[in-house]
Amino acid sequence: MNLTIFSGPPSSGKTSVILKTIAALQNRGIKMGVVKFDCLYTDDDVAYEKAGVPVKKGLSGALCPDHFFASNIEEIVRWGNRIGLDLLISESAGLCNRCSPYLKNIKGVCVIDNLSGINTPKKIGPLLKSADIVVITKGDIVSQAEREVFASRVSSVNPRAVVMHVNGLTGQGAYELGTLIYDESKRVDSVQGVQLRFPMPAALCSYCLGETRIGENYQLGNIKKIDLGEDPA
Repeated sequence: MNLTIFSGPPSSGKTSVILKTIAALQNRGIKMGVVKFDCLYTDDDVAYEKAGVPVKKGLSGALCPDHFFASNIEEIVRWGNRIGLDLLISESAGLCNRCSPYLKNIKGVCVIDNLSGINTPKKIGPLLKSADIVVITKGDIVSQAEREVFASRVSSVNPRAVVMHVNGLTGQGAYELGTLIYDESKRVDSVQGVQLRFPMPAALCSYCLGETRIGENYQLGNIKKIDLGEDPA
C-alpha cells in the first residue's frame, strides 16, 4: 500500500484537492482510502464517502492534532492494509504552523492557497519546508503575476519541493498530482519505528495539564519567557 500525507493551513483547500485527485486516480482502477485528522469537528468524511472511498475520522479534542496523528498513524496503516488499499491518504489538520506530520521516506504534500498572504510561506515553518510536493490553490482568483510571485516565495522556502497549482473546483492539475503521489514500487506495510521529519513542539507545562490561571505562581514545567530588553532610563 502507498501512503501519502497531506497537510496545510486551515481552509487552504486540502479536502477539495484530495477529492479531485481521488477522482483522477479512480479512473486508473486504484483502490484508495482516506483518514481525516482534525480538532473539534469535521464533516469531510461525508464528502469522501460520497466519492466512494473508505474513510476514517479522528478528532483530537484537547490534544494537538499532529500529536494525535503521530499517536495513531500506525493503527491507520494497519487498517488500510487490512482492507486491501492501493493508496492511503492521510489528511492532517496541521494548525499551529510549528508541527509537521510528515514521515521520513513517506510522500508529504503541503497545500497552501494564493490568498493567504505573500509572506505566508515564511510563516508556515516545517509544514512547508519539509514537504516533498507543495500544492498551491485558488490561483483562479488572483492574477498571473501574483501566482508567479507567490510560487517564487514558496520555492525560496523549500527549493527541493515540486511546486504545482491545482484548482480544487475544476480539478485542473489533479491528474498530474495523482501521478506524483502514487508509486506502485513503494509499499508501506508498517510505519512502526519510522521517524518524523521534524520533532513536535517541546511543551509540557501546567497549561498542557489543564491549568487555566495566569501568573508565574501557576507556571510549571517547560516555560519560555519573552525577552523585553531593558527599560529606557
